[in-house]
Amino acid sequence: MGNGFQSRTVSKLNSKALSVAKATALTEKMALIFSEIEDPRVARTRVHLLTDILIIAILSVIAGAKGWEDMENYGLSKYEWLEQFLAKPKGIPSADTFRRVFVRAASPLELRINPKIFERCFRRWVQSIVETVEAQVIPIDGKTIKGSYDRVLGKTALHLVSAWKA
Repeated sequence: MGNGFQSRTVSKLNSKALSVAKATALTEKMALIFSEIEDPRVARTRVHLLTDILIIAILSVIAGAKGWEDMENYGLSKYEWLEQFLAKPKGIPSADTFRRVFVRAASPLELRINPKIFERCFRRWVQSIVETVEAQVIPIDGKTIKGSYDRVLGKTALHLVSAWKA
């Protein structure tokens, strides 16, 4: 006879299945939203899906990636998690693949993906996430109080963080 409590294992599995389902739904929505972006690569040399490249690139930048190698390393370090909701037909794209998708080889300042279209798609995707998880955006602001440190006593500066909810 049950005691009214669920096993933590069952609860954890249900939670994981729910989060994978949400991630898959968001990935599918992202693929639809970002379909407006033309794939700049030659069709015969495409090994990775453009949506996989975009998702890994965006997630890695959110996590603090600073360059193409960081994007590849992020994908490799999160491989098991990413394979739950990305197709990844040939694994994680290389740093060179990320670079080739975003930057034209002839000029590092010339972008292959139209930044205006990317921004429009990105904004729509973020809005869809907010709607899907029914989240509210809460503006957060941070300041460091000038002159509030004390080198002699080894005290760091005072930091102030404010959050507003309308």
